[in-house]
Amino acid sequence: MDINEDVTYSRTAPTAPRPRALATEAVHAGRDDLAALGLHAPPIDLSTTYPSADSRAEAARIDAFAADGVLDDGPPVYGRLGNPTVARFETALARLEGTDSAVAFASGMAALTAVLLVRLSAGLRHVVAVRPLYGCSDHLLTAGALGSEVTWVDPAGIADAVRADTGLVMVESPANPTLAEVDLRAVAHACGSVPLLVDNTFATPVLQRPVESGARLVLHSATKYLGGHGDVLGGVVACDEMFARELRKVRFATGGVLHPLAGYLLLRGLSTLPVRVRAASASAAELARRLAGDPRVTRVHYPRIGGAMVAFEVAGDPHAVTAAVELVTPAVSLGSVDSLIQHPASISHRIVAADDRRAAGVSDRLLRLSVGLEDVEDLWADLDRALDASASGRPSAVSGARSARTAAATPPVSYRAGR
Repeated sequence: MDINEDVTYSRTAPTAPRPRALATEAVHAGRDDLAALGLHAPPIDLSTTYPSADSRAEAARIDAFAADGVLDDGPPVYGRLGNPTVARFETALARLEGTDSAVAFASGMAALTAVLLVRLSAGLRHVVAVRPLYGCSDHLLTAGALGSEVTWVDPAGIADAVRADTGLVMVESPANPTLAEVDLRAVAHACGSVPLLVDNTFATPVLQRPVESGARLVLHSATKYLGGHGDVLGGVVACDEMFARELRKVRFATGGVLHPLAGYLLLRGLSTLPVRVRAASASAAELARRLAGDPRVTRVHYPRIGGAMVAFEVAGDPHAVTAAVELVTPAVSLGSVDSLIQHPASISHRIVAADDRRAAGVSDRLLRLSVGLEDVEDLWADLDRALDASASGRPSAVSGARSARTAAATPPVSYRAGR
């Protein structure tokens, strides 16, 4: 064969890179440059400020950020403008959610606040929202502390509720705490040109990616599944780059920045997110099945898409259940490797008016269970004992002693703002 023929034959068009699976992205997104840097683990940059000998050049960079919400590839200037470790987490989360960008904040509520401020700065003060939402999200919208106005509707009423000054439509699916789901594609269609924000905290990108159904903004309380170990607070909005630039400007102005160490922990948490969510979801589905057949339980809520959250209503005293569990921890929050249970009407949704709470399906007998990575038989044994206590109205001796110790050590509070 002539050598030229061989060369001609080898000149094939380049093939597009194969899309990575979610599990692979979870491990590698935000870390693609590490090998070239001679590193294996991502570095933690704890600097609050950065050297800038050329003041004229720095002034131009600050002007560019103020105008466009983005810095060039030089140093961050100041920790409120950006941080390399946090940026790695943002890059990774955007890849998992399938968006251009993501902007991280000190908490989920700081993230939601920033979204509202972006829309308010554009003169769009009206929000259309569907209940239930997380209790503090509900309160932020209802109280109008930022100057916003909210109209609460069922999903079918979204289109009719949109006005000329509507800047946002907000839903949470599966919802906190009832696990109610909405048809995201239908909701996005009803929004028209108004941005749809979906709180995806419960589902995570492992179970659904709202932008694929038409959402423009995806909100996470990163404290929950993204971190996954109950040891870091954070929030993040995944979105297109245009909206991200506005969010960065609000973050700089208001100071709701994510700490670099938190950014590191959240990036590390993402690497095991698919494994954790799928394992906990398998246990949650089994517990939901058993609870649904239990005469001590009157109703079970479990999403069609699955997940690691179970909500159920008891025939007896719900407070006796939270007092009687021994393996499951009675506490707010969710998404950790250990299982947690709480009574939403008393804690996470206490700040929502009682009539609004009940109308949204948050009954006084509803309990919310965040299933962790314990053995499912051990979890069921603990719930079984607690349900017996609920039926009799008496906590177990062990948990009763624990409750007494807690009461003696902890001053009473009227409201604890947990999710």
